[in-house]
Amino acid sequence: MPSLSGSLLIPARFNGPQRSGNGGYAAGAVATFLGGAVEVSLRSPVPLDTALDVTEGEGGALRVSDGGTLVAEARAVDLDLETPGPVSVEEARRAVALYRGLEDGEFSHCFVCGRAREDCLGVFAGAVEGRDVVASTWTPPEWAADEDGRVRPELIWAVLDCPTYFAAYRETEELPIAFLARLTARIEAPVLAGEEHVVMAWPLGADGRKHQAGSAVLNADGEALAVAQALLIEPRPELSR
Repeated sequence: MPSLSGSLLIPARFNGPQRSGNGGYAAGAVATFLGGAVEVSLRSPVPLDTALDVTEGEGGALRVSDGGTLVAEARAVDLDLETPGPVSVEEARRAVALYRGLEDGEFSHCFVCGRAREDCLGVFAGAVEGRDVVASTWTPPEWAADEDGRVRPELIWAVLDCPTYFAAYRETEELPIAFLARLTARIEAPVLAGEEHVVMAWPLGADGRKHQAGSAVLNADGEALAVAQALLIEPRPELSR
């Protein structure tokens, strides 16, 4: 059983916003302390290259702190998420051409989907023609995997995160600023480096500044290898200026 306490450090290369950790990667790193389906709530920006304290809270939940600042909380859950029909590799390749990520701005250097970054993972989820989903192809690099060629869990969580934003705002003309507040994910089968996969995401509804979306990593045959549900929150107007 994974240890329920310890320390955690998010390397600077795994940023989302330019000065803090990618939310999906950070959530996935926290989730490794629990295993299985895990819900991770991000409470404040995740510091980079900083030793964070991981401690057990009530009922087996985890708390991740930077000194007196609560960074994240996590707990084991049951994830009941209905996945739409799979997106084919060919459809995903076409969708990449419709990716709406910007070449500058707060997320332009995200290590998963940043256009301004040459070493990003290249998950550029664009609209799939005729469907209310976005998708991208993804071939995990060798460095993302363990000695058996299996992609590390925190990197799978990162890839599940970014497309949910583009799914949540698929129909909006302008893309607002929004941050990952909670990610619940389950890895169902190994994701192998060097093989082409499809990452897809779909909207699950909105309530004011809160938007929800689902996502999945599929193999070339359309089998779901990992699934997730994300909650994104737009900052209050006075905080986004």
